[in-house]
Amino acid sequence: MFKRILVTGGAGFIGFHLCKRLINENFIVYSIDNLNNYYDVSLKEKRNKELEYISQEKKSNFKFSKLDITDKKNLEKIFCEFKPSAVVNLAAQAGVRYSIENPTAYIQSNIVGFVNILEECQKNNVGHLVYASSSSVYGGNNEFPFCEDSGVDHPVSLYAATKRSNELMAHTYSHIHNLPATGLRFFTVYGPWGRPDMALFKFTNSIYNGVPIDVFNNGEMSRSFTYIDDIIEGLYRVLIKPPKPDNHFHEKPKNPSSSWAPHKIFNIGNSSCTNLLDYIEEIENAMNKKAKKNYLPMQPGDVRVTSANTDLLEEYIGYKPKISIKEGIKEFIKWYEIHVKN
Repeated sequence: MFKRILVTGGAGFIGFHLCKRLINENFIVYSIDNLNNYYDVSLKEKRNKELEYISQEKKSNFKFSKLDITDKKNLEKIFCEFKPSAVVNLAAQAGVRYSIENPTAYIQSNIVGFVNILEECQKNNVGHLVYASSSSVYGGNNEFPFCEDSGVDHPVSLYAATKRSNELMAHTYSHIHNLPATGLRFFTVYGPWGRPDMALFKFTNSIYNGVPIDVFNNGEMSRSFTYIDDIIEGLYRVLIKPPKPDNHFHEKPKNPSSSWAPHKIFNIGNSSCTNLLDYIEEIENAMNKKAKKNYLPMQPGDVRVTSANTDLLEEYIGYKPKISIKEGIKEFIKWYEIHVKN
């Protein structure tokens, strides 16, 4: 069992919840994050304070350092001093739409930074690297639901292209250096402590303040909305189960989820797909307040549908998401009213 876990992007939405789970499971956790201003830094700082409080209550070993994974010299120092047995790389420049405005940020963090992580993992004999990919890699694919062997050769955003690049680079390192690595293609994660640039947070803010919400593609959009607790359960189970080479890889139909190298790729998300307007209706019900809707055309870089087939992951770790949209949105609204509204 791994005991020393380095989490990059640990002050981010998913990173925060993962650190919380690892602390509660009595792992030794080192979190790093550059605390950039892509969205309100105070939310990241509040997440860190919450983790510090939990670690004190549990009397656990938790440390945070402000660090950008593009800072190769200081990243080397942390790997050398902390000696992680496993790494979860969640650090990345997020957001599909922002990649159109600021492409350089994505190349630096998602490409240069990720290569730095790979290099340190192989140099320090890390036992398992779990890294964040995205459902965005499926791009213009119109065959639903998305399976791991669906086409990923036609990205519609630079963000998606960088995430697909991460998968290819990780496989290369697994092949050359025998580095166990697992890529997880996340599908629209939501829940308490979520990002302000995501739909649920933005819609909730606007509805409370009586401001119209922007509904793109006239509401003709669907997503595999996945509650954060379901994501963390799946991520945790993957983390403690490093991949092994598939010795029969060349004898059967090829699937990106498997390889002769110790590398796997999985979809992780809710296999139930929800229409955007139904999602908004659940928010309205939880808030007991109607939204004013501003219907707009599709935005560049966006896709109409993301729909997850998670059969391979369910078979691998024996788990699938369980929390309904209704239940998940209620939990977010409760958190919002305590931590944001007031």
